[in-house]
Amino acid sequence: MTNTTSTQNFWDVNFFSPSPTQDSDLLKQIGFIPGFKELLMIRQVHALEHATVWVLGEKFGHSQMDAIAGMSTENGFYLYGDLDFNELRQGVYKALERLKQGEWSLAVHPRCGTNFSVTVLLAMGMMAGTSLVAPKNLLSQLFGVSLAGVTALEIAPEVGKLVQKYVTTGIPFNLEVVNIGQSADIWGKTAHFVQLRWQDLQ
Repeated sequence: MTNTTSTQNFWDVNFFSPSPTQDSDLLKQIGFIPGFKELLMIRQVHALEHATVWVLGEKFGHSQMDAIAGMSTENGFYLYGDLDFNELRQGVYKALERLKQGEWSLAVHPRCGTNFSVTVLLAMGMMAGTSLVAPKNLLSQLFGVSLAGVTALEIAPEVGKLVQKYVTTGIPFNLEVVNIGQSADIWGKTAHFVQLRWQDLQ
């Protein structure tokens, strides 16, 4: 993340403010699209996963949370690592409350896989584009592709934040915690699983 105020102000711009009923309203209008509700659900789950890691990091230190990994599904999220059940439970409820009360920045996390995907796509796209427009001699191609790659790596974290903020996460206004316990994921790996369900809001 950059330390310059002007860049922070640019990247932190809000194109719109989340509304508690926005996903419920969308579902009423275009919920007939197959998988649309699951998409909305997983965006909200993803945000709560990130917020929970942030909240736990505030308590135990963010460096300690580097050992914690997560995975979101349409039914809830897994957290892998050494976690105390009671601390996790408190963290989940606190994260959900803080997100709903307006701390929307908790939905975005720098270690999210979205950032990695954005980095790869940006680098590949910019390098391919530069290769097409740069002069075809070897030196120009090498310089152009290298510059494009470095530029992509520089801007990718901030672009990744925007993609998380507006595409891969959604404020969990519709989520309700059902259960928190140990479970095995689809690969059989043990983790804590936070089971969630959807609530339609009027």
